[in-house]
Amino acid sequence: MTGPRLALAAALLCSCTSPVADANSWWSLAMNPIQRPEMYIIGAQPVCSQLPGLSPGQRKLCQLYQEHMVFIGEGARSAIKECQYQFRQRRWNCSTVDNTSVFGRVMKIGSRETAFTYAVSAAGVVNAISRACREGELSSCGCSRAARPKDLPRDWLWGGCGDNIEYGYRFAKEFVDAKEREKNYVRGSEEQARMLMNLQNNEAGRRAVYKLADVACKCHGVSGSCSLKTCWLQLADFRKVGDLLKEKYDSAAAMRISRKGKLELVNNRFNMPTQEDLVYVDPSPDYCLRNETTGSLGTQGRLCNKTSEGMDGCELMCCGRGYDQFKSVQVERCHCKFHWCCYVKCKKCTEIVDQYVCK
Repeated sequence: MTGPRLALAAALLCSCTSPVADANSWWSLAMNPIQRPEMYIIGAQPVCSQLPGLSPGQRKLCQLYQEHMVFIGEGARSAIKECQYQFRQRRWNCSTVDNTSVFGRVMKIGSRETAFTYAVSAAGVVNAISRACREGELSSCGCSRAARPKDLPRDWLWGGCGDNIEYGYRFAKEFVDAKEREKNYVRGSEEQARMLMNLQNNEAGRRAVYKLADVACKCHGVSGSCSLKTCWLQLADFRKVGDLLKEKYDSAAAMRISRKGKLELVNNRFNMPTQEDLVYVDPSPDYCLRNETTGSLGTQGRLCNKTSEGMDGCELMCCGRGYDQFKSVQVERCHCKFHWCCYVKCKKCTEIVDQYVCK
């Protein structure tokens, strides 16, 4: 981060050294609507003291950048939505269970699933803040100032209003990592291992957004001749970020804490993970059965695909417990016709389909 206000923010974060309870998370900003700055009432209680889930350092950043909080909430919402899409056919399907911890006790386990959740959430904040800068929603940033790519043709103009990924990355790093960096754990402890794991996965999420950003161009010229092009830096669709992080989830590295207080591989036959890779320190819990201790919701009552041999198949999804069959009525639009001018008219068709749910 640059500038006097951002330097002050970093100084405030360094002053927070006491461990913070993990009962709540800044993810709760996705579940609790945040008023835009113009809606704040003069003389009312400061908005930052009312927001749940913020650590002391995050609360101080909130006080400096109140207008950012709406977009942090939007970033968290897009991350939760993407998580639920990526894991829609898995035993753990990224279910939200309340408005404070969001995902519940299962996040206390340093598993692969937790690693993905931290990464995609950090990516969501980068994405939302970067776009808000470009759209003029934040007073502390504007369009991207990224350097002109060296491989851009000489006669193409560089200077359209791009997504400000540089600012989005820096702000997300300060805000999202604050909760981890203000903790002061014993070197080599399990708590320190989890803190380092979270920081690694946060960084992997941010880098995924940065890596997938690309150049976008628009043609100019008489009658669409495209004699001139203006280009700028543009964020990738967030689905691509989710897909990349899901690949990183599948190849996540199992880690443990060393006596020196650093993460090391459990199995030295594998390559050390880079800053773009996900890591985990605990094995995943059994998501087959409901378990109040681990926070697993189990798969009872989940829909499954009888003909699939994948994770969404009834055999795997139901963990061998079997499944029940029932018939469901589905209503869909059908026999659509275009009428001049200009609308499409459809009929409604009903179909009775077989569905299967885990016992």
